[in-house]
Amino acid sequence: MGKQTPRPQYCARHRTHFALRRVWLFLALALLPGAPALFAAGFTATLDRDTITLGESAQLTLSFEGGAPSVAPAPPALPGVQVAGGGQSSQFSVVNGQMTSSISYTYALTPTQVGEIAVPAIQARVGAETLASQPLKLRVLRPGAPPPNAEAQAQSLAFLRLVVPKSNLYVGESIVAELQLYVRQGVQDIKNLEFTATPANGVTLGKPTQGQQRRAQVGASLFTVVPFLMTLTAGRSGELTVGPITCTVLAQPPSDRRSRDPLDPFGIFQRPNYQQLALATEEVKLQGLPLPTGNAPPDFTGAVGSFTLSLSAGPTNVAVGDPITVHVQINGHGPIESLTLPEQPAWREFKTYPPTTKVDLTDALGLQGTKSFEQVVVPQNAEVRALPPLSFSFFDPDAKAYRTLTHPAVPLVVRPAGATPMPTLAGAATGKGEDQPAKQDIVPIKQRLGTVARIQPPLVQQPWFLSLQAVPVLAWAGLLAWRKRTDALAHNPRLRRRRQVAQVIRDGLEQLRRLAAENNSDEFFATLVHLLQEQLGERLDVPASAITEAVVEERLRPRGVPAALLESVQELFQMCNLARYAPVKSSQELAGILPRLEQTLRDLQGLEG
Repeated sequence: MGKQTPRPQYCARHRTHFALRRVWLFLALALLPGAPALFAAGFTATLDRDTITLGESAQLTLSFEGGAPSVAPAPPALPGVQVAGGGQSSQFSVVNGQMTSSISYTYALTPTQVGEIAVPAIQARVGAETLASQPLKLRVLRPGAPPPNAEAQAQSLAFLRLVVPKSNLYVGESIVAELQLYVRQGVQDIKNLEFTATPANGVTLGKPTQGQQRRAQVGASLFTVVPFLMTLTAGRSGELTVGPITCTVLAQPPSDRRSRDPLDPFGIFQRPNYQQLALATEEVKLQGLPLPTGNAPPDFTGAVGSFTLSLSAGPTNVAVGDPITVHVQINGHGPIESLTLPEQPAWREFKTYPPTTKVDLTDALGLQGTKSFEQVVVPQNAEVRALPPLSFSFFDPDAKAYRTLTHPAVPLVVRPAGATPMPTLAGAATGKGEDQPAKQDIVPIKQRLGTVARIQPPLVQQPWFLSLQAVPVLAWAGLLAWRKRTDALAHNPRLRRRRQVAQVIRDGLEQLRRLAAENNSDEFFATLVHLLQEQLGERLDVPASAITEAVVEERLRPRGVPAALLESVQELFQMCNLARYAPVKSSQELAGILPRLEQTLRDLQGLEG
């Protein structure tokens, strides 16, 4: 018999098994901590960005290629920087028969002060070789300082701009400014946007209203622009300033496929990682212009904008003393709600009553709509032939001139008031033949005493009546005590806030116990951070939203707070930061945190405000 040729199916299967054995052998050797490097190992350190705003976090990634370190590296202690994280990811690939591996360690760097931070070279041992990364620099800007140029803005996850249509405003003029939130394309989600400060000097700011989103390009990056429209009203002449307007927002950065777990390539089981961003606009300077005084109409009441006037009155055929209802409508663009009707000297033949008003706005900013006035006037004599013309003056900032709107006179027919006849009283007629009962001038003396009853003592001598008189006094004393307590709280905002925060702490601790029993670690640590922010904000008299982990170094340590309390507060904040990367899985661990939190909150309440 001749030699048999191997079957193709067996050859293909044999080659597949051999290739799989090579891959598994490589993985086993590469993951051994103390194994010698089979390939040339490399070690690099990178930052996701080199410029951030105080309050933001930068991500430091330590990447190893061709080998794994014997001990997981960690960045050195950096002055003014809090380090959290330590997440690890691995990646393996086979290209043209060449197998490569990479292991990455990520850390979140959160600066607590502005300036330039130097990250020195980090050393790690891979097999028998000691590798070192290159040094890095991280620039930290103040919240009020925007990125220095378009290139830096293009590298940011988000930034804030304030766009004002004009820089010269007349006193009382209102314009619409646009507060623009730029979010870089690829950011998967943003939430919890909160404006923390809206300073303005000489300008009144309206409430921001979100507009229609659009796209824009900054440098080489695409951004989604989320506009917020707000009104600016000049309150005085001279130099005016707006900003820097600051806000905080949570942003989920673009996904990095290289750092994903190979067992979960689509990131289905990975928790979203949000970064808290502190954003700020530049300070915008405006110029307030005074209104001209040389040619101001005598009936000008301060209205600035562009308006139209309409009037109707009825009834027009009345008698002296009858009421006439006058309806006045002022429609246009400007501060509608603050419009008032001027005095009308020509209406001296009428008795006028204060008008009632109604405002119908056609935009969310309150600058477009109609204000209606309904006023009752009463003619005082029959010589009145018409309702005199009504005038309304305003300043038009576009034309830079005063304008006066006048509605013509309304003809009237006024009749004299009719005489009202006096009523007559008719006496009852009596007939001569009718018998009238005899009138009794003197009442006779009663012959019988009648029923005898015991006379009760007067009310002033009865105890129940005297006790009843004390009820109004006690009620008055109770109301007086309640009023003094209310006035004390109204004039002492610190005391009022202290009581409100105490109630928030009590409710929050109850919620934490429930979340610990439910093993809901995400909500547990979010509530824990909220309670720390509320208590620290009340003690330091700052908004709770402005409290971050940096409060330990910036405010508590300079006040001479005990070191044990500082360490406890810092560890609680770090515990919450680490919970994003290594969540607590048991109810017992969550419940074990509560006694420490309660003790820390009690110690914070004992600090001097």
